[in-house]
Amino acid sequence: MAAPASIAAPSYDLHGFLADIAGIDVIDEPAVVRLKSRDFFWYSPILKEQLRGKSADLIVCPCDEAEIVRVARACTKHRVPITVRGGGTGNYGQAVPLAGGIVLDVTALDRIESIAGGIMRVQPGKKLVDIDAETRPQGGELRMHPSTKRTATIGGFVAGGSGGIGSITYGGLREPGNVLAARIVTLEDEPRVIELRDREANAVNHAYGTTGIITALEMPLAPALPWVDLIIAFDDFAAAVSCGYALALADGIVKKLVTPIAWPIPAYFKLFRDECPDGRSILVAMVAEASLGPLKSLVAAHGGEISYSAPSEEGPGARPVYELTWNHTTLQALKIDKDITYLQSLFPASGLLEKIAEIGALFAGELMPHLEFIRYAGQATASGLHLIRYTTAERLREILAMHEARSVSIADPHVVTLEDGTRHKRADADQLGFKHQVDPYGLMNPGKMRSFVSQA
Repeated sequence: MAAPASIAAPSYDLHGFLADIAGIDVIDEPAVVRLKSRDFFWYSPILKEQLRGKSADLIVCPCDEAEIVRVARACTKHRVPITVRGGGTGNYGQAVPLAGGIVLDVTALDRIESIAGGIMRVQPGKKLVDIDAETRPQGGELRMHPSTKRTATIGGFVAGGSGGIGSITYGGLREPGNVLAARIVTLEDEPRVIELRDREANAVNHAYGTTGIITALEMPLAPALPWVDLIIAFDDFAAAVSCGYALALADGIVKKLVTPIAWPIPAYFKLFRDECPDGRSILVAMVAEASLGPLKSLVAAHGGEISYSAPSEEGPGARPVYELTWNHTTLQALKIDKDITYLQSLFPASGLLEKIAEIGALFAGELMPHLEFIRYAGQATASGLHLIRYTTAERLREILAMHEARSVSIADPHVVTLEDGTRHKRADADQLGFKHQVDPYGLMNPGKMRSFVSQA
């Protein structure tokens, strides 16, 4: 949890930059610039302090790829740092400029370019909820999405996310086949437009926008199904976890979400407070309508009680249960208790239930358990997004270290660099090498890839 990388004092020609992009929409209203220079980094009390006051100079709003190329050329010529932004729903400061410059708002690039053979080609600024609204009538839907689906964009999800609702079936975004291609613009003296296919697309996948400006993505769709939202109550968290694990392993039950949450976290869920019985842990789930019968049998076998069941809806006024899960769990708590923060971990698949119980006992009374069952490297396991009442940075570091000493890997959500925020503590070799090729001056989201040293 080191402080953000030290960034050299900005030295760029903003007036020359503006002259070169004349005709492209620019926002210079200070309040708007400050607003669009933020994301949800304030989930972390450490980042809240470190990123206070960080802002771009301008917001630039291109309407197509040709304008993005013009902006990239001008940024390179005048050495203007550039931070790409979609919906701004990230949690780690990915969209916060550390060195000033511009925020490139790509939300005007919001078209689905094609749908054919179960494959979608889409521009980066398309909202995830709008993608499903267009693809479902043709029989397809997103394989996975974050809990911020109703506000997040597909480009931001691929550049800053890792998985979410749907990962119980399809794994994470980096699993082979989940991102088929990415079209990007480079920040060289003469920008190139490059099509990255298959494994090459990982160069921009979860790279915080440090390795190119995404202008199109090609992704496979899942079959569109009628889904049922469920909240299932249990007498204790162990029972919720046991039922959730059984559901995760039940290959015949078609599912999208399996989330055990310990009491007292459900007390924070204002919109579902009546469906979350006092003192009881819950399992939040989404299953296909055709799987509801087998799901009920599984729940009964584990002593659970279904307290809420309804068709999934996402329109105005709807309350999708996925907005109780993943990092929306943290958001629901923060709406009521500002002293809450969270951890982000991955449990080993081997001995999973025993390891979950071990961590729960180790931090009893200090952590509030929240798990997401997922598939990772071909196996069912769980990601932990436990809530914690923040005391000091030193204690938070101790808790993270105690997890890792017990083979529970940590993706630290209290840092801004790509390396320190991953479970591997290093930059992906392909991403680091690729950045040297496509961003030789280090202008793309500077400070976010700690390993990068400009050779220019």
